[in-house]
Amino acid sequence: MTSIRPPLLQASFLSLFVISASTTFADEWPQWRGPNRDGVWNEKGIVQKFAGPEITVKWRAPISSGYSGPTVADGKVYVSDRIIEPKQQERVHCFDWKTGNKIWTHAYDCIYAKVGYTAGPRAAVLIHEGRAYSLGSMGHFNCLDAAGGKVLWEKDLNTLYKISMPIWGIAASPIIEGNNVIVHIGGAENASLVAFDKGTGTEVWKAHPDRAAYSSPIVIDQAGKRVLVIWTGDNVLGLNPQSGEAYWKHPFKPERMVLAVASPVLHQGHLFFTGFYDGSLLLRLGTDTPTVTQVWRRIGKSEQATDSLHSIISTPIIIGDAIYGVDSYGEFRCLDFKTGDRIWEDQTATRKARWSNIHFVRNGDKVWMFNETGDLIIGELTRKGFNEISRSHLIEPTLDQLRQRGGVCWSHPAFAYRHVFARNDKELVCAGLVAD
Repeated sequence: MTSIRPPLLQASFLSLFVISASTTFADEWPQWRGPNRDGVWNEKGIVQKFAGPEITVKWRAPISSGYSGPTVADGKVYVSDRIIEPKQQERVHCFDWKTGNKIWTHAYDCIYAKVGYTAGPRAAVLIHEGRAYSLGSMGHFNCLDAAGGKVLWEKDLNTLYKISMPIWGIAASPIIEGNNVIVHIGGAENASLVAFDKGTGTEVWKAHPDRAAYSSPIVIDQAGKRVLVIWTGDNVLGLNPQSGEAYWKHPFKPERMVLAVASPVLHQGHLFFTGFYDGSLLLRLGTDTPTVTQVWRRIGKSEQATDSLHSIISTPIIIGDAIYGVDSYGEFRCLDFKTGDRIWEDQTATRKARWSNIHFVRNGDKVWMFNETGDLIIGELTRKGFNEISRSHLIEPTLDQLRQRGGVCWSHPAFAYRHVFARNDKELVCAGLVAD
């Protein structure tokens, strides 16, 4: 196990003060899908239209392959990857957000066993109160000092909890609620979810026998309580994040195989879920007590023969009374929120291909989209259709994540400090989005 900390360039007190001041009032991206895990980016003073067909990249930093999207906090950018030479290792990297200079790397031996799509870690590095929490594909869970990379505590969850390893490894990003950091791993003996003390790594609770899925949990407010919402390989669960006790459970067993990837989406007292084989589900949240009621479930004869939404990697976005998402073969679709009926379909934002992907991030009345070919798109979404305002190319697709159609960019980008941060299997890039 190694930690590499290259010497840092000397910086004056004044320059450090300027960097600190420049980031204090800016949005950060410290965890999966942003500050509130909801794909919302609130910064102002950003471009409304791109200057040309390619975005000018501010800096590039070499990395290896992986699915985990970058996270940004306290003037630093974090991302994880995997190497196979001279030996198999997963790594967590930290870069200076302004220059792309590497600050530290933490590497640990990790042999992938029975894990499909071996490009690298899936879960985003979570930054909280000066700590960086990383979760690898085989269940290596690390708590690192976010500034210097020192190991504060670490867990081999596969050994500790005898994980029934999902086909594509551990993918759900950790979440913090109160003093607990919670992971979804599908361990034996009622350890589908495990909570640890975020400071010491001591186990607080473990709960539920469900299989692990790939969907990252969220925490919501319901009926005066904080509720952890997780889509497992068998159910949608609403849990007390302090004890693991189930407030409610809604069965959502897969038709063919566990392929729950998209995160739950909270909207106007409802929760929305969508999966590749399993279509779409809308649940209504109880207001007096923490309960759920099914509003509708739409599923086609197959992931192709359907009028519903069968997303795989992409988490949909809900605006007003419409749901927008990308289907199993790249079809960009709009559903009626109340009924699940299809309103329109579009094929201009994504290419038509199996598992074709796009990530949605909302900023004001615009939606920013990052598709698998490395394009960044600014658009408007309404029940009338998709209005593309501007598109520009940010980063090249690579082959490690998918060795088809010339490669893909499947990792979720980060938006922070009025910049965008994106990765492929070779590099991490940063580009400015500041309005003139």
